[in-house]
Amino acid sequence: MNYQLPTLTLLSVVIQSLSFAASEEHQPLKTLYAEHFLVGNILAGGIDEASDLPFRQDKRELALLVGEFNCLTAENSMKMQYLQPEEGVFNFKSSDALVQLAEAAKMEVVGHALVWHHQVPSWIFVDDRGERVSREVLIERMRTHIFTVMHRYKGKIKYWDVVNEAVDLKFVEGEQVAFLRESPWYEIIGEDYIELAYRFAHEADPDALLLYNDYSMTDLVKTEFVADMVADLKAKGIPIHGVGMQGHWHLKWPSKKDLRKALDILSAVGVQISVSELDLRVLPHPDDTEMGADIRLNVKRMKELDPYTDGVPPSVLKKQAKKYADLFKVFIDYSDVIERVSFWGVVDHYSWLRDWPVKGRTVYPALFDRAYKPKPAYYALSQLMQK
Repeated sequence: MNYQLPTLTLLSVVIQSLSFAASEEHQPLKTLYAEHFLVGNILAGGIDEASDLPFRQDKRELALLVGEFNCLTAENSMKMQYLQPEEGVFNFKSSDALVQLAEAAKMEVVGHALVWHHQVPSWIFVDDRGERVSREVLIERMRTHIFTVMHRYKGKIKYWDVVNEAVDLKFVEGEQVAFLRESPWYEIIGEDYIELAYRFAHEADPDALLLYNDYSMTDLVKTEFVADMVADLKAKGIPIHGVGMQGHWHLKWPSKKDLRKALDILSAVGVQISVSELDLRVLPHPDDTEMGADIRLNVKRMKELDPYTDGVPPSVLKKQAKKYADLFKVFIDYSDVIERVSFWGVVDHYSWLRDWPVKGRTVYPALFDRAYKPKPAYYALSQLMQK
């Protein structure tokens, strides 16, 4: 397989960052938590088709990424919209570069995500007349996409988020219920689209570990629904190996009690768990409920929702550090079933939360600040393993 060489001299970045860590006798997070689970993060950018660059060329961010973490997820560049913008036309520039970087840095890779209702190309659900395709056509399009992508990275990518965010929540007669999301995948193929996706993925790469990934997974109604869904797939002999619990969380949630309950429910199914998209919001939330990570949401920006444009108070960073440490204490307790904890952003100023759920806010969810310096949260996680 011929991988396209990225513009940035990645090997030099990797070598410099690892040499720096060794010379300073610094224990990165991936080393400190090696006995418990992988500690991952994302590689962002690489979705501008007009650019020759495979991803964002920020050497300081990349140095932190390969120095501190041992697992790599593509934030966007492996989603269908970017991999197959036109039917049968695949663009592997950014995903090839990501895999090459991971190999150079000896990082595992999570392929994210094969089947999702967002960030899909405009053609996927319709025919030449703009009308919805048949079940048979969409199944074949899904199969072709999965086989083409997974064959390319067979033996290169260990984990795949095969189906992403297929479960939704709503209130019915005052009670919250979970149900399969009525996405075009569901409406055209039927609920067995999930089963088919995992069968195709396993056929494409029998050695890959296949995951289901979703948000609001500490909402116990949703957790139990997902656990039942996974158990049902396993009972049918469908190859599914793990569940990704997205961690788009806040200072106010989840409680340690709810987190433990959710982990108990998922671990009882007999699959590995990944905390797949961890960031911790410190800004005021539009309401008092957990909004998960439903990207349909868009709240009008107001000053009271964006209070730290000139810097975040040390007291807030202290609370964030404690919350991160509390979460990791639970993760350690469940390290027999938690295989990976992956953050969703290296530094504050690149976080997707700049534009969700409120556009244009100054956000502080990551372990490293806008000067690429470790925040109190980073030191809290480091010290947790040095006591």
